[in-house]
Amino acid sequence: MLVLSGIAIIIVGFALGVNPLLVVTVAAFASAAAAGHGPVEVVAMIGKAFVSSRFMAVAWLALPTIGLLERAGLRERARAIVVRLRGATAGRVLLGYLALRQITAALGLTALGGHVQMVRPIVAPMAEGAHSGDAGPALAPVHDPATRDRIRAHAAAVDNIGLFFGEDVFIAIGSILLIRAILEQEGIVVAPLHVALWAIPTAIAASVVHGVRLLLLDRRLRARRG
Repeated sequence: MLVLSGIAIIIVGFALGVNPLLVVTVAAFASAAAAGHGPVEVVAMIGKAFVSSRFMAVAWLALPTIGLLERAGLRERARAIVVRLRGATAGRVLLGYLALRQITAALGLTALGGHVQMVRPIVAPMAEGAHSGDAGPALAPVHDPATRDRIRAHAAAVDNIGLFFGEDVFIAIGSILLIRAILEQEGIVVAPLHVALWAIPTAIAASVVHGVRLLLLDRRLRARRG
């Protein structure tokens, strides 16, 4: 049972707000030590895992690209485009992105969105611009920090929910294969297509529930402004 001590370290470390990288590293060394592995062997295993999964570091190449685009005015252009739309509000803009994110994820196009490449530079500024245009002068920035943070939090949540409940509809996604493997271990044989089909009602329910939350967001923003 001492091998599971790493889990306890992670729980306590995260609860105390310690640096996540430090917590995970200490937890890895603690679990490895309990399993009889030395420090050098642990470092070797971490290095091997990093090298074998180095393709995951490709995502970091998007950071300088997004930074250059933001410096060139990407956020301002996104805000300027949405304020021209009549009747646009923060909730309606995010509702449109929710539908887009969920549909594309259901088709297997999970890389089309994301917090770094879509939410921060495009979706959140568009939602803020829609709220500014709905509130009064076009392109007026959202000065209230609480309102700005609320809009940005909902923008991030839309991406998470759209991806999480949309990708399970695609039969070749890792989560479908994981569900199938777990069920087979319990003696339940299912086809990936059947798992994907049963994910459709859940995706629709998630879209409806979060869509209502986004419409309530507009109501709360108007009440706060009033």
